[in-house]
Amino acid sequence: MKYLITVDEKEVSATEKDADALDLIPMDATNFHLLQNNKAFAVQVLHTDFLNKSMTISVNGNSYEIAIKDAFDLQVKEMGLLSNTSQKVNSIKAPMPGLILEIMVEVGQEIAQGTPLLVLSAMKMENIILSQGAGVVKSIEVSQNDAVEKGQLIIKME
Repeated sequence: MKYLITVDEKEVSATEKDADALDLIPMDATNFHLLQNNKAFAVQVLHTDFLNKSMTISVNGNSYEIAIKDAFDLQVKEMGLLSNTSQKVNSIKAPMPGLILEIMVEVGQEIAQGTPLLVLSAMKMENIILSQGAGVVKSIEVSQNDAVEKGQLIIKME
């Protein structure tokens, strides 16, 4: 499987074979010892965000922001399925066709930007749809197990 790894805005392509070839030894849950080109590196995982597939690591005391996109992320981007994910605060629409697995908010609930709203199953993956702004849930236009189309109104906000 191919990966596109962004390290502090510089993009690098890698494969599972590349990862397997690393001489990386775990010291504990967040610290690793890496040998590369006959040089030793102390690697520490400082922060992980599995939802956004990103992390902050320290290599010999220098911090780096890393984002990882796998083949599925690249395919979704190429197909343009993420082009409609940014919504106005007053409405949340389906960013892609799929099935509503779980609704995580209630009518009248006050939410902040980044609040998980619902789980949408699409392309055999579960996607957590987050609020793009703050507001109050005015109405929920779908139910659990409803099929939705791209751009369909899901939640009205006020």
